[in-house]
Amino acid sequence: MSDSPAARLQKLFEGHRLTPTQRRIAHCMVRGAADVPFLSSVELAELAGVSQPSVTRFAVALGFDGYPALRRHLREVAPAERAVAAQEDTYNEYQQAVQGEIENLRQLSAMLADPSPVEEAGRVLAGSRPLPVLGLRAASSQARGFAYFAAKVHPDVRLLDEGGSMLADRIDAAAAAGASALLCFALPRHPREVAEALDHAREAGLQVVTVADSAFAPVARSSDLLIPAPVGTGLAFDTACAPMLLGRVLLEAMADALPDAQARLEAFDARAAARGLFVE
Repeated sequence: MSDSPAARLQKLFEGHRLTPTQRRIAHCMVRGAADVPFLSSVELAELAGVSQPSVTRFAVALGFDGYPALRRHLREVAPAERAVAAQEDTYNEYQQAVQGEIENLRQLSAMLADPSPVEEAGRVLAGSRPLPVLGLRAASSQARGFAYFAAKVHPDVRLLDEGGSMLADRIDAAAAAGASALLCFALPRHPREVAEALDHAREAGLQVVTVADSAFAPVARSSDLLIPAPVGTGLAFDTACAPMLLGRVLLEAMADALPDAQARLEAFDARAAARGLFVE
């Protein structure tokens, strides 16, 4: 499977030490990967909310003579996407949103060609007793879904889906109870409280595994292992099919690392049948 535009951008940014402003530009470029090769530096600066000189310095930091050279490079590797974009002009706005999510899933599939980051995350999560799972605002449903299924195979899952002054207390309690890791779902718009909570978790000695919409999301600096899954931006509110699916993939990897996962699932099924929980 060929790399998607966003995946190619990710590779372009790898290995470079970027400033916070430059990470913001990179994040913006990844989210709009199909359009970026055809934007001026002024247009990109406006999209990223930075100054035009910041865009120029960003291009130089990547090893190009300036932004025009960066844009020429991106156009050389993106001709096929323009044909796709022309085809998408025939779709209505709802179809375009679905097509955008299909492309996000293709990008996720391409990333999973190397399963080692997910397998490592699965081992880290499986080894944490208890396992706190954090997700606030837009990411709360992702955290809740993961925690619901994870509790069927993991002995102690603690959902953290509410902010406020008690969030740090609950992280401290998990660490005191023996937790060694925390899983975070972080989606835009990124609450400041999430980044602060991740910093607190690391100070408490927890290894932070994060599912975010980009490797350059604001929570990247607060994460030990970040696995990206893009969100859709074609509707008034972002869509998160790829982050949801990545969460299920992480569940699978965690279950593979838990020696008693199958026994726990069978025990749950037996209890559910005895109680008549589900309609067959």
